[in-house]
Amino acid sequence: MPPILLPASAAAFAPRSTPNIVLGSKAEKWLTDTLKRTNRVKRPLNSVSQHYRCLTETLSPPSAVWTLCSLMLPKAPETELRKDDNPLVEALFNYQMLAIEAYIVHVDMVSQHEVAFKLTPETIETLVEYHKDIHSVDTAAATWNWSEKEIQLKKLQDDFKQSINRFVYRTHALALEGLEEDGSGELLRGKSEEVRSAIMGLFLPLLPPPPRVVDVVHPTPLLPSSTGADNWWQSTMSQPQQSSMESWGVLPSSPNTTSGDASSSMWASMGLNEMQLPSPSSSFSETYSTECESPPQYYSAPMTSAPYTAAMTMASIPQLPLPSTLLQQQCSTGMGFGGFDWGRYQDLALPFAM
Repeated sequence: MPPILLPASAAAFAPRSTPNIVLGSKAEKWLTDTLKRTNRVKRPLNSVSQHYRCLTETLSPPSAVWTLCSLMLPKAPETELRKDDNPLVEALFNYQMLAIEAYIVHVDMVSQHEVAFKLTPETIETLVEYHKDIHSVDTAAATWNWSEKEIQLKKLQDDFKQSINRFVYRTHALALEGLEEDGSGELLRGKSEEVRSAIMGLFLPLLPPPPRVVDVVHPTPLLPSSTGADNWWQSTMSQPQQSSMESWGVLPSSPNTTSGDASSSMWASMGLNEMQLPSPSSSFSETYSTECESPPQYYSAPMTSAPYTAAMTMASIPQLPLPSTLLQQQCSTGMGFGGFDWGRYQDLALPFAM
């Protein structure tokens, strides 16, 4: 899409001047009919130059002002409006009709086929006063107070003044069909609604600053070395109990006792007849060997089909040495582990049952 070029008269705060008109090599029929209808003095329109001259003279005078749309605006801020049960009375006393007027600054019948309108100085001044006296008061009352509210409100007014002076409405060139004899005219085909929406979109609300993000301060976690006195005493008192309990982990078959002295006396007083072993369901034999100087020896459980009795079982169990006597013996020259003489394993042979 080629860039849209507008004349200098369409710039913000630029004074009005003769409109810039660009016609094609052949004049449109609808344009010829419009110029014949609006001309008071009959003149020939047989060439493009005659159309150009006639259109320029019609759109150049100060009276050539178009009415783009009409706006119904309140006469005072919302807090000062009159309250009445009859809505018609409220509309008559509280609202006013403002005509949005503009003049033509550009006509392009070659590339864009469009016509451009710029607001008149009177319309711009009226809109700026309304924004400052009424719109700014209402939008400021609708927001909460903060330190820079007045500065932001002043900036909002300056931005509106700049935007309304730069406002240029462009539409299709067929809008020239609404041209009148003195160069004035009105937009046809529902184009007035587009202008109304575009102008009302320039009245922006006053936006307060976003809320500040507050950093959540988490408490500093306590280090293990900074625990209280109660926890320190509890940890120190629990250590001897844990060590005493862990020492019995190597004797899974020992009874439930609480001290080492009681356990040694229990082993010394317990006889072989007080021990209870489960009756084996079946017998088997298994070979054990060790790499030592003595020759390999074997043992096997007694082979019998009769059920074991308690007396037979206890009679076949040899005398077991106590754990205290095992720890006092010296290690032999054979291969041993943990101070235990593997050469005496036949003395500790026990029948095993599956």
